[in-house]
Amino acid sequence: MKKIVVIIAVFLWTGMQAQEVSKKLKSCKTTLQVGGNCEMCKARIEKSALKNKGVKYASWNADTKALFLIYNEYKTNTEKIAKSIVEAGHDTDTIRASQDRYEQLHMCCQYRD
Repeated sequence: MKKIVVIIAVFLWTGMQAQEVSKKLKSCKTTLQVGGNCEMCKARIEKSALKNKGVKYASWNADTKALFLIYNEYKTNTEKIAKSIVEAGHDTDTIRASQDRYEQLHMCCQYRD
């Protein structure tokens, strides 16, 4: 009887651990629209996104102005990622960069009309 209770307790504890692990590994995919022009913009945008804890993958396409992201939703969210990109001087579809940040970009990187 004692062995059965121990086995059940271990089984339940293992199940709870598995749920916690699955929460930590929960990945989301999304796309953000981000303004930019060139390869320097690409590097800056991707680096800004990847500096967020929980972002696993970031790839910006200059033609579509789309940043494809894979991130852990328990560690970060799109708003935090967008804020870090805006701090680098690039507009996102949800937040516009300040004029001061935008003007700090190289001339070839300035994309606003």
